[in-house]
Amino acid sequence: MTMPCLRVKIFIVVCVALFLSQKWWLPLGHTLFNLVALSSRWRQASVQSFISKDRDDFDVTFASYPVNQSTAGSGYQDLIPPILHHIHLGPHEPRPEWMGARDECIRYHPNWKAYIWDDDSAEKLVNEEFPHLSDMWKDYRYPVERVDALRYMVLQTYGGVVLDFDLACKRSLGPLRRFEFVAPAAHPTGFSIGFMMASQGNEFVRDLVDNLTRYNHVWFYLPYVAVMFSTGCHYASTIFTLQENRNPLRILGGITGSPRLHMLNGFVDTPLFRHLGSSSWHNFDAALINWIGHLRSGSIIISLIFVASLLLTVYVTRLCLRRRRCSAARDKAMGDRFDSERGFSCIKEA
Repeated sequence: MTMPCLRVKIFIVVCVALFLSQKWWLPLGHTLFNLVALSSRWRQASVQSFISKDRDDFDVTFASYPVNQSTAGSGYQDLIPPILHHIHLGPHEPRPEWMGARDECIRYHPNWKAYIWDDDSAEKLVNEEFPHLSDMWKDYRYPVERVDALRYMVLQTYGGVVLDFDLACKRSLGPLRRFEFVAPAAHPTGFSIGFMMASQGNEFVRDLVDNLTRYNHVWFYLPYVAVMFSTGCHYASTIFTLQENRNPLRILGGITGSPRLHMLNGFVDTPLFRHLGSSSWHNFDAALINWIGHLRSGSIIISLIFVASLLLTVYVTRLCLRRRRCSAARDKAMGDRFDSERGFSCIKEA
């Protein structure tokens, strides 16, 4: 068999394998494309969602509102239930400084309900309200994925406000209750899920829950990437860009001269919170993703990595087939040699 003929056969085998497996890799490729396209899609998708004085008659500095205003205000309906949700999963008790931050939030919301979701209450909620997601939720590779997924489930079921434990309130969140969904802008793109407000049964939050299974992959086997792409801010922001109707959704951004007014990156003070900056689960790969996120060509870079990975898979498959053929040929040659030598010995013995 000539080498060109062998290459054609290997190429055909690989093409057939890709065709037969497209039910698996085609949806995965589409999902990955949605994720990596966030940096190029976000600006256009969110431009009409940022809260502003002109569009919403809302003061994003909050200087116009009393610090204890617990409702949307005169002339506005309270669309978001007065509930504070904090989530703490795992065997250890919350840190004292975290409980202190929570106490500050409760102080500014004295008439609101306040819940701490622990392992028992969280598992009960998932089993009763989302039994089809129970196994996946329990089997998440990283604990923070369970926390993130629970945020969406809690908001869909009850509505209200989900807060990270390291956010200490500086005022009431009541003025924001006029909106159906609110989250602060994140850096360099998307929005943060450490603070979210949503109406009960919100359609966008329902989509966040419904898409958890589709995006549940250990992306590139990097912890930060796996969390951000499967349940974290990058995941939620991607689902945001795919919404057909984003009119009810609001992003809390900045103002001229202070574009990062409400961003919760590191140890910062915003008009709403004092952030203790406890993102301790971030790993070395966080720097890589943040660097890519700053690039306009970030989605192109990751797409090229995906294509390179696919080509590498094809190359390895071809190499394995070639080695198998060489091994078979070698075994056949040795067998022929053995038969020949054995035949010669039989002649001598005869």
